[in-house]
Amino acid sequence: MRTLILGLLALGFAAPGYAQFSQAKLQASGLTCAMCARSVYKNLEGLAFIDSIDTDLDQSSFLLKLKPGKEVDADQIRKKVEDAGFSVADLRLEGDFGPVIVGSDRHVALGGRTYHFLDVPEQTLNGRRSIRVVDKDFLGSKDQKKYAAMASAHACYKSGRTEDCCRQAGVKSDSRVYHVTL
Repeated sequence: MRTLILGLLALGFAAPGYAQFSQAKLQASGLTCAMCARSVYKNLEGLAFIDSIDTDLDQSSFLLKLKPGKEVDADQIRKKVEDAGFSVADLRLEGDFGPVIVGSDRHVALGGRTYHFLDVPEQTLNGRRSIRVVDKDFLGSKDQKKYAAMASAHACYKSGRTEDCCRQAGVKSDSRVYHVTL
């Protein structure tokens, strides 16, 4: 059985893994004052998976403490920031991983979501780690260019949905696929 599982992982199939995300570090762009940060804060406050929010005005960043056992939806975070009139410049999800094999172009199912790892050496995540969402709507313009060039061979990067590379890895059709790195 172990040989079968390792064989499937070697072929790049979407591997189920375990991660309990406990916080998200969000940097918003375009914030110029405390009222701007307050607008983002109020929008984020309504998300069911957020327990509490700490704000750092100097860095235009927010530390989102997440409710245990709740699925985190990065798209909902992005939408709440955009609804306040701003954009996401950086989003990192931090949590406890137990053991999850990752590597470049691996698809990993975590907490009901599919994560496509980019530019990551093959390794096992075990313990407290952070992953960075690198989809185009989660980055500043400089980083968008970097990751778009890196992921240009992947149609799923452009669409954010399952494409041929994902289906070959066993991801079901029309699923949301988040592109991440460490």
